[in-house]
Amino acid sequence: MAAPTVVATVSGCVKLLLRANGKKAKSACWRAGCCAGTGSMRWSQHISPSSPCCSQPPAAQPCPPREMVGLYDRLVRCGTLRGDVHQRHVAQQLARLQHTMKTYSNSTYLRPLSSTLHSDDGRSHPTLDKDPPFVPAETKADGSIYRPPKQELASLSPPPKGFYIYGDVGTGKTMLMDMFYSCVETPRKKRVHFNGFMLDIHERIHRRKQSLPKRTLGKLFTYDPISPVAVEIGNETCLLCFDEFQVSDVADAAVLKQLFRALLESGVVVVATSNRPPDDLYKNGLQRDTFLPFIDMLKERCHIICLDSGTDYRRLDRVAAARRFYLTCEAGAEATLDALFEELAFRQKSVTGPRTLSVLGRDVNLQKTCGSVADCTFNELCGKPLGASDYLEMTKHFHTVFVRNVPRLTLSMKDQARRFTTLIDTFYDKKVRVVLLAAAPAEQLFVLSGGADELDRQLLDDLGLSGQAAERLRFFTAQEELFAFRRTVSRLAEMQTESYWRDGGRRRESPIC
Repeated sequence: MAAPTVVATVSGCVKLLLRANGKKAKSACWRAGCCAGTGSMRWSQHISPSSPCCSQPPAAQPCPPREMVGLYDRLVRCGTLRGDVHQRHVAQQLARLQHTMKTYSNSTYLRPLSSTLHSDDGRSHPTLDKDPPFVPAETKADGSIYRPPKQELASLSPPPKGFYIYGDVGTGKTMLMDMFYSCVETPRKKRVHFNGFMLDIHERIHRRKQSLPKRTLGKLFTYDPISPVAVEIGNETCLLCFDEFQVSDVADAAVLKQLFRALLESGVVVVATSNRPPDDLYKNGLQRDTFLPFIDMLKERCHIICLDSGTDYRRLDRVAAARRFYLTCEAGAEATLDALFEELAFRQKSVTGPRTLSVLGRDVNLQKTCGSVADCTFNELCGKPLGASDYLEMTKHFHTVFVRNVPRLTLSMKDQARRFTTLIDTFYDKKVRVVLLAAAPAEQLFVLSGGADELDRQLLDDLGLSGQAAERLRFFTAQEELFAFRRTVSRLAEMQTESYWRDGGRRRESPIC
């Protein structure tokens, strides 16, 4: 009996979405694509009675310049957004930076970095790949490169201050940053999720290290790949927008300080969202004292704004897109998911079977897929050593992913819990639709119990930590998981809504792989 019920539900949901889209065709302006560049727009369809409208994709139309506060007010007037004085205050401040960015270029801040490294015998060795071209560099008659001295750079007026927007989950931080990004009139801008950004940074560092000459016995090279990577990014963009800025890894903490110093010295303007105030970043983390200068630098070069209206808009008055979260204890839940997968697979021009994705030279094996739909288990995605790069690769191939048998996540399952939050963060950012079969409702999935496991104790022993230091580390890991999971619960709520599934359906209509 479950299969006909699910088929009817899916068919009804599809018809509902088609009717909804038809009603809005005359008054909906599809403008996110042409305005956002590669950015992700969660308010991409907005209604504006005074705007000329069309039913064609936005890429076919020119996008006129827009002022951010005016756009926000129009979205409120037409009912797409709820009026929020806290959000409008942030929009007003971002609008000032939008105006500044119209004429801003960071070219005068870019300094050429040497492509050489130095060995212990004092000789210089060129790297195999060349650093990118630097705008201020000039070649002298003797062939040497002119590099502006630090005194000359110090005489320049400082670049515009960026923004660091923090607050509780679902308050509109990402929406406002995406709105700002779409309104900024410069092609040299980039919008990224923080996980994806750090993956890109580590890949760039790895490529530079791979280009080094082979070491010989007794010859040691000293080479800093981070500063050239920062200047490389500075040559690509003058505005960098981060979503979900977070630091929970000691390796990322070590890289960020040097990387951001070089980025800011290259004149890159940073706008970031986070659930954490700057002073709480990497709180109680290992060797945090070495991370504190980064926090001071962040507060010096960015305006710090708290956006916390006390309302989680992801969970407020949302229209459900039919049920997409099931409990394992429910009778017929497995059969319901089977029928839903078959319904979606029927629309694919493919056959059901396993699939292997290649990620950074590794194979990620998925046992059941059909076209752009994947049917996975929790253990398949989160019980193995997978990470953001693997989940990002999945978003390139699948618009809908089933995740079955999600257990209650205790503190002894911190690794699996971290992977699950990363999975949901990545899928949410890329508008991948998710169907879940879990042991408990989303609000009850993470359980603050279970204590430290044997791996935790081994880590503490290896680090030589005990007493208060060990307790601080345990507190850090527990609090980080709880904090991240609150965001996950909020996002799972939005991922069940009609608007989210409708956006995922639009993504399905365009090629995925």
